[in-house]
Amino acid sequence: MNFTPKMEMKTREQEKRKYEPVTRYMATDLITFSPEDEIGFVIDKLMKNKISGAPVLNDKDELVGLISEQDCLRVIIDSVYYNQPISKHRVKDYMTTHIKSVSVTEDVVDVANKFLSNRFRRFPVVDEKGRLLGQVSKRDILKAAQSMNITTW
Repeated sequence: MNFTPKMEMKTREQEKRKYEPVTRYMATDLITFSPEDEIGFVIDKLMKNKISGAPVLNDKDELVGLISEQDCLRVIIDSVYYNQPISKHRVKDYMTTHIKSVSVTEDVVDVANKFLSNRFRRFPVVDEKGRLLGQVSKRDILKAAQSMNITTW
């Protein structure tokens, strides 16, 4: 007689979808900038919309960088040092180009782990072709946690 309990085999996709998909919590109505935008314009938009950063898209709507409050602060220092008005500076000169993004196939736990191992406040959400579909922030993941049934005993 075999007393070993019969384990139900799950596919990788079933195992992966144990938690809510990140696409359910990402923001899709995004403010974006162009590499040619003036930093003064970016600062105004960030302040007006009470956001700390935004994706930068080229003329083909491809994600080429991120611009943040931190990047804009560097402009202030450079403007004082080189005695130039802020309006002379462009997004392309200050944006972050080493972008870490998340895939539409990831779930909220995957993204929470990425936030814990990185200093970023937000991640762009991209499809399999690398197109920008949205953005997810730490706050979005916390919203997901409020609705999660976190019992894994």
